[in-house]
Amino acid sequence: MNVSDYTPSLVGDSRRDRFANRLRRQTQRDCLGDWCATAGDPSHALDPATWTDWGKIPLNAKGHLPWTKGRQVLWLAQEIVVPDALEAYPLTGLTLRLALTWWAEDAQIFVDGQLVQAGDLFDCSARVVLREQVLPGERIPVALRLVSPGHDDGALVRSHCIYERPQYGLEPCPEPGFVADELDVVQHYVETFAPAQLGDLAAAVAPLDWSQLANRAAFDQALCDLRQRLLPFGEWIRQRQISLLGHAHLDLAWLWPVAETWDAAERTFKSVLSLQAEFPDLIFTHSSPALYAWMETNRPALFEAIRAQVAAGRWEVAAGLWVEPELNLISAESIARQILYGQRYVQETFGRISAIAWLPDTFGFCWQLPQFLRQGGVEFFVTQKLRWNDTNEFPHEAFWWEGPDGSRIFSLHSAPIGEGFDPLKMARYATQFEQKTGYPHALWLIGVGDHGGGPTRDMLHLAQRWGRSPFFPRLQFSTAQSYLEALREWDDPSVNVNPPTPQPPCWQTDLYLEFHRGCYTTHADQKRWNRCCEALLSEAELWSAMTTLALGLPYPATALETAWKKVLFNQFHDILPGSAIPDVYAEANREWAAAAECAKDAIDAALGAIARYIALPPAPHSQARAVLVFNPLNWSRSAVVRVGGEERRTKNEKRKMEGQEHRKSKIENRKLNWEVRGLDGRAIAAQWVLEADDDEHWEIAFRAEAVSALGYACFWLCPVEGDSLAAEPLQPTASFVLENEFLRVAVDPATGNLASVFDKAQQREVLAGPGNQLQAFQDGGQYWDAWNIDPAYESYPLPPPQLEAIRWVNNGAIAQTVEIVRSLGRSTFRQRYELQTGSPLLQIRTWVDWQERHVLVKAAFPLNLTADFLTCEIPGGVIQRPTQPKNSVEAAQWEVPALRWADLTSSDASEAVPYGVSLLNDSKHGYDSRPSQIRLTLLRGAAWPNPAADLGHHEFTYALYPHAGCWQAAETVQHGYEQNQPLRVRVVDPATATPSQAALPPVGSLLHLDAGSAVVSALKPAEDGSGDWIMRCYESQGASGEIRFLGGGSPGGGSPEQRAIAQVVRAVPTNLLENANLLADANAVENERGAIALQPWQVLTLRLTLQPAPKP
Repeated sequence: MNVSDYTPSLVGDSRRDRFANRLRRQTQRDCLGDWCATAGDPSHALDPATWTDWGKIPLNAKGHLPWTKGRQVLWLAQEIVVPDALEAYPLTGLTLRLALTWWAEDAQIFVDGQLVQAGDLFDCSARVVLREQVLPGERIPVALRLVSPGHDDGALVRSHCIYERPQYGLEPCPEPGFVADELDVVQHYVETFAPAQLGDLAAAVAPLDWSQLANRAAFDQALCDLRQRLLPFGEWIRQRQISLLGHAHLDLAWLWPVAETWDAAERTFKSVLSLQAEFPDLIFTHSSPALYAWMETNRPALFEAIRAQVAAGRWEVAAGLWVEPELNLISAESIARQILYGQRYVQETFGRISAIAWLPDTFGFCWQLPQFLRQGGVEFFVTQKLRWNDTNEFPHEAFWWEGPDGSRIFSLHSAPIGEGFDPLKMARYATQFEQKTGYPHALWLIGVGDHGGGPTRDMLHLAQRWGRSPFFPRLQFSTAQSYLEALREWDDPSVNVNPPTPQPPCWQTDLYLEFHRGCYTTHADQKRWNRCCEALLSEAELWSAMTTLALGLPYPATALETAWKKVLFNQFHDILPGSAIPDVYAEANREWAAAAECAKDAIDAALGAIARYIALPPAPHSQARAVLVFNPLNWSRSAVVRVGGEERRTKNEKRKMEGQEHRKSKIENRKLNWEVRGLDGRAIAAQWVLEADDDEHWEIAFRAEAVSALGYACFWLCPVEGDSLAAEPLQPTASFVLENEFLRVAVDPATGNLASVFDKAQQREVLAGPGNQLQAFQDGGQYWDAWNIDPAYESYPLPPPQLEAIRWVNNGAIAQTVEIVRSLGRSTFRQRYELQTGSPLLQIRTWVDWQERHVLVKAAFPLNLTADFLTCEIPGGVIQRPTQPKNSVEAAQWEVPALRWADLTSSDASEAVPYGVSLLNDSKHGYDSRPSQIRLTLLRGAAWPNPAADLGHHEFTYALYPHAGCWQAAETVQHGYEQNQPLRVRVVDPATATPSQAALPPVGSLLHLDAGSAVVSALKPAEDGSGDWIMRCYESQGASGEIRFLGGGSPGGGSPEQRAIAQVVRAVPTNLLENANLLADANAVENERGAIALQPWQVLTLRLTLQPAPKP
């Protein structure tokens, strides 16, 4: 996708403009208005005799030739007659090219009745040779078959007849049109860097003798004389350089399925190799190890040819990540795996890691990316996407990008992708680049993109031709890495003692794209799949590690790596954001499901093995069942868990209830007689609750206390005589107030909104108005429908939802739940407000039947506080965004991305302890805020490129968390993880255990770890097969800390039943590639207390040597 236009408006002395334009008219003619047109596919479309019966289409206000959207076919045709001369300049013997630019889903060009070229929305321009050497009077029939885009009107944008010297020649003198372009280039450089010399330029141009125009030889000599007079300007321009690099941006999926991508890549790569044989200077670059891996497996001969060119230095693999992913919505560990798997593949396949993160089209970049890239051996970051900003021009071309931890990466805001060889665009870009950087050397990417394509033969011939012009910067093909190294050294004072310009600026926040804000929300199913798979794979690795270390079982390395790569592929920047066609999502969903199934299988196998080998104490009852509760996070935690009761009903209890019995009677008849006990046999409070999304099946809920970090705890489920769990009393239907030890929550029975959320500990009302308002807005009129929210959406509010039903679902000591059902347009929202004992969070479980198009819906919470900043979780950290913008850059961030939570904390200096509210989620990403309001974007209704995007069923949960103190003190980070990775429950029959081989304690952890504010994101085997283990974590609070391994005994002198499975023999800091030699921060070493220092926001990867912990 490419919207930037660098065509210069070379304004200045109007006489010079008229001079250049007059020269250009001698060999160029606009023929856009000459086309005859007919709709549909006539049977004789290629017969010139029928064209006179076709009509004409008037040009629109843009000067384009338009026709209607909806994949409508339009034929255009004309007979181009070669005149004797243009503006008196003779044309005999010149080469005639037809230069076309279109906006069409499909384009076919016919010359003399033969198909000579084809294109589409991305390969959208051509310079077609009509005759190598024209003869006056020749009639050349040309026809175009164009198909309009489905979502937008089609247009023929440009149609020029261009007469040029044969064989791209410049001798004895270029044709007048070429000289006109040279003059425009000279004029632009003089106006930009030496405006005082414009008078000299005018003097050099003035003597041209136009009276010789009809005598081509004489006029050509006059042009030669003109060029001679311009040489002093040319010598100055030639001190500059433009490096060329062949490129073909190839979206792995977008408006085509993945299978078509493989075909496009094959065509592109074959074309590049063929052109490299013809043009030995051509250097080409391409990213995406996932694509190279497919080629290696499926097109081995083509792949070996590519590998040979890589070895020869003519093909650059700029592939620091597995794909070019979305980088705001994925987890820290996903970014680490993108780099790890990408760099390992490049190292193993091509002999060296990539120095470049080539990300030209990703929709914005999280603030922690510099640290991830540097730890992955990446030296340079390249994008051009910020040229798409809708409000502010990104101010820098070359800059250092600094992450919150202080990591810096040298970055290039590159030339646009998908460009040809246009000397005027290139001159404009090069001068702009030089003005901003002081560096007289630009990099230009040539090649058709998005759907592949790469450089064309015509582009390369034009490059050779302009390389011989004395009035253009020197041209040379270069790798991106060589160019970036030279650019970095130019501005590096350690290399250049007297730099000619100030040091490049340092950018110290995220690279927020002021565009495509709807991608945080569109195709909510993809966001949910991604969040789910990330969590499942993390757990699969953890529990598989435990069984390998404790029980010696094989680790499913190949299966889990395959699953990870499926997830990483689906994180591509046109899949996860929701901006692809339906076929893409049909395949993506299969891949998500396969990855999730693999992870679930690994978890099930691991937990089953752990359950079999736990040495349980004697059961308190002969029919008792052990309830194992597993905690995948690296801090001990307590939470309400649920145990299914369906399989324990008697035949009488399972018999379908008949009649219209009172609900209390129904409850009593459907419950079973069970109680929950601790490992020591003491009773634990429990409650019968309805399943989360079911009114028929009951579960037992109880609070599992102090479940070990990276470990598990055991409880007993025991049958008892009589009713162990009393039927909960029913509240009066007019009162819907939920309450636990932290909050008292009132639901408005007329609207379903939250009427009140009262913080009992702080004795303050949380809300400043109705909470959980579902606010709907019209959200249409955007060309990039799936990508963009209407910036004026708040000006088009829709009627509020209507309450259809409200009722109690659960009401007991463990959990209280009120359900509301609201209709919004044609859609239905069913939500359950739930308070649980011991939890300060109000959970809002949501099920939606979504049927809206071009509608945006948000959940709004007006708050009884005033905050200066919204704090958002990002991959591996947080970022603060002002709630009251003070400039256009801040104002443009009116919809922002977050991962698991965003927080508003009071800025009132008069408060001894600040007060805040966090809004957590399990699969949403779009937030907006004001000083006293936070909103979460729930759903959108985009219709292009997927007409059915988001229609149908959705399930998600968000939670309101009022808290005293800042978000760090309130442990919002931990609550966010707990919201997304709940405790996992497994019920087992003690009889299935194998006590003679029992190897595991009834309460245990994989490791005893004091990580402080660090969050462990991975624990897995080292990739090199050494037997070492890799633990990755990041500091989550913005404070210095340390990590300490506590050995194999009970932490803090606790019960001997609670011990570690493994202990650390050796811990070595490394980087994302698990290679200590590449670690940039040498400060991460063991300190004198046997701990490993952790700096604020640091991502730390440790190589661990583990051994089984001693048993008591």
